[in-house]
Amino acid sequence: MTEWQSEEERGGGGAGAERGVGDWGRGGPYPGGVTAVSAEAVEALARRAPYAASVRGFLDRESDAIVGAVNRRMASRIEGAQTSAWHDQVVVMKDVLARLGMDGLIAFEFAVPRMGKRVDVLLVVGGAVFVLEFKVGERRFTSEAVRQVWDYALDMKNFHSSSHGVPVVPVLIATEAEAHPTDGGLVRRDADGTVRPIKATPASLAGVLRGVIEELSGTIELEAWASGTYRPTPTIVEAAVALYAGHRVEEISRREADAVNLTRTAATVDDVIREAREQGRKAICFVTGVPGAGKTLVGLNAATKHQDKSSDLHSVFLSGNRPLVMVLREALARDRVARGAAEGNAERLGKARSEVGAFIQNVHHFRDQCIRDDPAAPAEHVAIFDEAQRAWNLDQTSKFMKQKKGIADFARSEPSFLISCMDRHRDWAVIVCLVGGGQEINTGEAGIKEWIEAVRSEFPHWSVYLSPHLRDSEYAAGDAIKILKGRPHVYTRESLHLGVSMRAFRAEHVSGWVKAALDMDREGAARAMEAVRSRYPIAVTRSLAHGREWVRHRARGSERCGLVVSSQAQRLKPLAIDVRVDIDPVHWFLGPEDDVRSSNYLEDAATEFGVQGLELDWACVVWDGDFRYTREGWEHWSFKGSKWQRVKQSERQKYLKNAYRVLLTRARQGMVIVVPEGDPSDPTRRPEMYDETYEYLRGLGAEVVG
Repeated sequence: MTEWQSEEERGGGGAGAERGVGDWGRGGPYPGGVTAVSAEAVEALARRAPYAASVRGFLDRESDAIVGAVNRRMASRIEGAQTSAWHDQVVVMKDVLARLGMDGLIAFEFAVPRMGKRVDVLLVVGGAVFVLEFKVGERRFTSEAVRQVWDYALDMKNFHSSSHGVPVVPVLIATEAEAHPTDGGLVRRDADGTVRPIKATPASLAGVLRGVIEELSGTIELEAWASGTYRPTPTIVEAAVALYAGHRVEEISRREADAVNLTRTAATVDDVIREAREQGRKAICFVTGVPGAGKTLVGLNAATKHQDKSSDLHSVFLSGNRPLVMVLREALARDRVARGAAEGNAERLGKARSEVGAFIQNVHHFRDQCIRDDPAAPAEHVAIFDEAQRAWNLDQTSKFMKQKKGIADFARSEPSFLISCMDRHRDWAVIVCLVGGGQEINTGEAGIKEWIEAVRSEFPHWSVYLSPHLRDSEYAAGDAIKILKGRPHVYTRESLHLGVSMRAFRAEHVSGWVKAALDMDREGAARAMEAVRSRYPIAVTRSLAHGREWVRHRARGSERCGLVVSSQAQRLKPLAIDVRVDIDPVHWFLGPEDDVRSSNYLEDAATEFGVQGLELDWACVVWDGDFRYTREGWEHWSFKGSKWQRVKQSERQKYLKNAYRVLLTRARQGMVIVVPEGDPSDPTRRPEMYDETYEYLRGLGAEVVG
């Protein structure tokens, strides 16, 4: 029997009993649109909160006992200020719920692992789920606090299975504030059933709850609701922060029977590392996945488990994606400082950046360090290479080394050299290659076949673990895999493939629609659109103003929206979009909405190079004349000087198509595609350059806006 059960059964004598509500509701149906509160419902809720109870049980128990129960079950050391805040919250909730006179469920410090945070109070009463955030001692309702409680409510709505179909109501309580105009329960519901944040004071909170309950209808089956599964889909930044802070991958990933389980892939990678270490051998592991499936998350999970530099399992996460490295480093450093401050351990941001920088590195810096340290082995026994298909081929590597490093005779591709660096270890080493399909977007990117060829020809003593999907066309490794046939120590693992996108958590098959659209598979696109239409809106418009308004209207809380364009979109300048101006990825992805450099400001557009590997909640994709639909197929163009020129080289055509693949798979919740109308008076922007593309996309089922 758990602590909360035994103490509740002892019951009685608390503040609730003093108010004469100790026997309220016993033995019969409960008012307020909820069903009877069972012990099973409370127990299910207690799995994610240090204190959970029925409202009746909460009122029957002394305030100090409740605070003590919360404190004992929290994992980290709690300061006196926090216990005082809990006491204030308990006192307010006892007064409010006694006056409300309804039973239901209540929990304190309800875990939101995707965000690495906890909800102050979760209340299920009156046919709605209330998410309550207290700001003890605050006189103002800050915009930051409003976003915080809104984010918690959206998290419940999106990722808690039994909250999908019920109203979720975020309420912000500033304990020292004066009465607010929204006191009384003004309900503004979005299409998904999430109520816009409501502001309240301790004195008005009971009236707010009563007003909302009266305005909303329905019944919640409490036991079914409490036993609902939490299926989070974090952004890559949220995932990195949570993993770096010590959360496990299974805590922040979905668990759906119809999806390839992310935890299974992570476990397979862990097994490869463990076996290599135990058996004293070297292994390379290829993980594949559709865009947004969580490949980077698998790599971060492996790396974060072994951050201790003194451990022989010490790992490093490597990426040639400069914006991704910059954003992840800064997010982790800021979070590290914030967590330290909350725990009373002050740390300078500069020091935190230095520590994080050793854990997440630019692959080119790692390469250069290995050149300087030759023949010494790297400090790390495990190297995770994100977007491994983008490593440079022999020609690009040799050219760079000669021009930038002054090494005239460098005769290795980047994959060959990187494997040779890890091969310097005398005992064991593991390389994990995270491979995206159709993601090569720049000259000299070798694709995954360069890695396989290097292993075959230069490192025959290495074991190879393959995803069987490397043979699929988008990975372009089928011919290379054939050369491994008959080679010993080659193992195929289905669990090394992630087949379902987690980025677009509202509709996992968006990548299927994008692939079909780019492959001009109208029937496939129509089927995919039917699968995604109800939960993931895809719209098309001729107006950039309408596109901006479309994403701005849909972004809630801390959700991010932004403009994304092809790096070859040279003729969007009349729309005030100049691709020659680089964004600062840290400000663009992490900056607040009132920062003009932020993506949410919808002024600066990011190209495929700025967003690959990262994501937005809502994307506004602006389509230029560089990639044009015609009845004969896609046409590829490059703007040189003052006119468009046809792109005829097949490799460059592939890069351009992949650029749009990247842009069309950045959004987690929905996107609008802007195809400009053009200008008859401008020969570089004639309407016929855009019209067929617009009609094609509209014909694939996209919603027309404006």
